[in-house]
Amino acid sequence: MSTQERNSLGGHLRENGMLLALVAIVVLFSILVSAQGKPMFLQAPNITNIFLQNGHVIILALGMLLVIVSGHIDLSVGSVAAFTGAVAAWLTVDLKLSVYAVIPLTLVVGGLIGAAQGYWVAFWRIPSFIVTLAGMMVFRGATLLLLGGQNIGPFPKEFQAMSSGFIPDLTGITKPHGLTLIIATLAIGVVVWIGLRSRRRDVEFGITPEPAGLFWGRTLIIAAATAFVGYQLASFRGLPNVLLVLAVLTVLYAFFTENTVQGRRIYAVGGNEKAAKLSGIRTERLVFFCFVNMGMLAALAGMMVTARLNSATPKAGTGFELDAIAAVFIGGASMAGGSGKIIGVVIGALIMGVMNMGMSILGIGIDYQQMIKGLVLLAAVIFDVYNKTK
Repeated sequence: MSTQERNSLGGHLRENGMLLALVAIVVLFSILVSAQGKPMFLQAPNITNIFLQNGHVIILALGMLLVIVSGHIDLSVGSVAAFTGAVAAWLTVDLKLSVYAVIPLTLVVGGLIGAAQGYWVAFWRIPSFIVTLAGMMVFRGATLLLLGGQNIGPFPKEFQAMSSGFIPDLTGITKPHGLTLIIATLAIGVVVWIGLRSRRRDVEFGITPEPAGLFWGRTLIIAAATAFVGYQLASFRGLPNVLLVLAVLTVLYAFFTENTVQGRRIYAVGGNEKAAKLSGIRTERLVFFCFVNMGMLAALAGMMVTARLNSATPKAGTGFELDAIAAVFIGGASMAGGSGKIIGVVIGALIMGVMNMGMSILGIGIDYQQMIKGLVLLAAVIFDVYNKTK
């Protein structure tokens, strides 16, 4: 490896390291599962379950990244997800509203909750830790009050399809799922196109691009993983609706954070709020927006979990905030704010999902699972602090 490649790898150590860590964890669990004589770890049902069971974590982590990048934190997302899931259940089961009315109404409720909390944080300067800690208790109690301590369900198939449905195969091919193969192929093409476009932009602005060896190596890993996952899903039941929603959200938020003025200003606020304010950025509005966005994504996650369980329960959402925060930090975001990428958050959430799936298949108890995930989170934060002190 040349000196330029070593320097570039060091400069992108966190970004490239998380991707390599995900690959290493998958390989490790594949070996351990095979050693126990169990079916292949990366078989189609397991891959599908990783997305179905962890889709809400990725959704919450996308919103949590913006909150953390802006220099704040939201501890209430689990309770808000539970409350909005209960609201969706009440609207669907008790009021008999159509799913096409329930979804936007629930998103509005989540946005209003985020606005209420963001107002105190952004305009009154009350620490977000205190505001959202209070929100965590308030909306947990509100969930119990709305549900009356009982579960509400079941739901119509249209609502359940949010979490457990699969896209239909419009190609007429039964096995493998033709539309899934087409989408996977297009996704690979988009990944390569975006990477080449980014390299051309670096050259246009006089920035030394990433060495070709590292670029094509990472692109090859992503393309191979996309092709493998796409084929496995196509050989099973096709592309889950959850994965399609996650892909759309990931693309939209990646574009917003990297290619829009407001997205870059959020990073400026988290990096140095005083300097951002002096430069003319309305920091209060951006922080307020981050919390409104977080509330709406918490509502979406709450509906997905409720749809997957086919029931709204008083204990739903427990620990969701910890999973989302862990995914953000494992994915490379800084505790001090101002840095972090959407793709890193997705990788961080997938690392947690793969670990949960692998440890469950291996029969590792929930007690040890929590300890291991805690150590992984601690290692990620230590790694971040170490890089900043170098």
